[in-house]
Amino acid sequence: MDLHYTSTRNSEVKVTASQAILKGLAPDGGLFVPEDIPHLDVSMEELKEMSYQETAYVVMKQFLTDFTGEELKECIRKAYDGKFDTEEIAPLVKTDDVYYLELFHGATIAFKDMALSILPHLLTVSARKNQVENEIVILTATSGDTGKAAMAGFADVKGTKIIVFYPRNGVSKVQELQMVTQKGSNVDVVAIHGNFDQAQSGVKAMFEDRKLKEELEAKGYQFSSANSINIGRLVPQIVYYVYACAKLLKYEEIQEGEQINVAVPTGNFGNILAAYYAKKMGAPIDKLICASNKNKVLFDFFESGVYDRNREFVLTSSPSMDILISSNLERLIYLITGRDAEKTKELMEELKSGGRYTVTEKMREGLSDFAAGYTDEDQTKETIRKIYKRTGYVIDTHTAVASHVCARYKNDSGDTKKCVIASTASPYKFVNSVMEALGEPMNEDELSLLPKLQEITGVKMPQAVKDILDARILHHTECDVDKMEETVRKILGTDL
Repeated sequence: MDLHYTSTRNSEVKVTASQAILKGLAPDGGLFVPEDIPHLDVSMEELKEMSYQETAYVVMKQFLTDFTGEELKECIRKAYDGKFDTEEIAPLVKTDDVYYLELFHGATIAFKDMALSILPHLLTVSARKNQVENEIVILTATSGDTGKAAMAGFADVKGTKIIVFYPRNGVSKVQELQMVTQKGSNVDVVAIHGNFDQAQSGVKAMFEDRKLKEELEAKGYQFSSANSINIGRLVPQIVYYVYACAKLLKYEEIQEGEQINVAVPTGNFGNILAAYYAKKMGAPIDKLICASNKNKVLFDFFESGVYDRNREFVLTSSPSMDILISSNLERLIYLITGRDAEKTKELMEELKSGGRYTVTEKMREGLSDFAAGYTDEDQTKETIRKIYKRTGYVIDTHTAVASHVCARYKNDSGDTKKCVIASTASPYKFVNSVMEALGEPMNEDELSLLPKLQEITGVKMPQAVKDILDARILHHTECDVDKMEETVRKILGTDL
């Protein structure tokens, strides 16, 4: 049965999965959502014997119903191959009484690889299915990880260009180097003089600019997105939560019918939303623990029902979560309104105009699947240090935020269910902060700490990190926030 997609802000919109992937964002500024969340059509007992690739097919075929089986299997085969440095793709590591789902074994050592390895293939198949002749311009804002993973995925992919905006001085040195050394004739990266929220708002504004869209089409271009606003990013993320549940069953860490909790370090809300979709599909997940850093706009929302971005923007040691406008939350808002597009649109307009909105008490009842907590900088460091000292396991700053929040939730609630923590980045990606947490002095030359982390902890340096140490810087473009559109025009041709 075909599954169609509608807009969170207009129930009249109805498109196929491939059309939703191509467009990225709905014409009205809303996000594409499936008309229904499908249910898994195989049991966990069957899933536990499947590889990651087989699990991906079982999950994704339910959402991408206008792809043929062969098309989808080919996309999966190309995505989840030797670019991952572990055979399991997403291994589970048991430490103390929790399970770390390691999502950082791809080409850019962060969880974004899990979806951005397949998105270019989904996009090119979608273009072919819809007879698209325009060159597709992937326009993306990043808080550090999406940018590199998207560029690596789309580099030299025929029929595409990719332009990535990131906040200057708002990402780690490793993250920045990974982006500015990226090869590819179709790749551009721009440092903006602002923060991630401003980058993301600038990108969304270009998507919503009809005049710009018409000008682009006249020149043979059309926009699409690699951000988690694209449903083609969200669907592949559902896979690893289903896979984790199945593997816990296989390893006899849980019994048939036993539920687990999932803790996710959360910024733009896409990763934890994928876990929520997995739960709705039938994965044995109970609580979704939303972990924030000092930019705790999501924690405050779950506590009060008020989403308010009118606050100080704090730069932290977990920069991929330094976000005050969590775009994917709109998909959850749409669900808790009872799929009321008008109400969702009203709330999003309040957020845009006044920077805040309040959900009703009835809507708050729909948030009962979630718990929330936040971690300050000292607690983040202390978590990294304690876990390493006790177990020898090294986690990055984002994973530490989730680990601390998970431990506090278990203590405060008395909930004894087993917990999977989404481990979203290699400790090498945030080496300065990790080394400081382990008692080593921070160093202005962050890169000099990379071999030292390996020496002290014995954790092998990933090839992706070795590759950037001697790589040449290829991208130097910077711009002010209000010059983002002008910069895109220049990149695509000054006669635009």
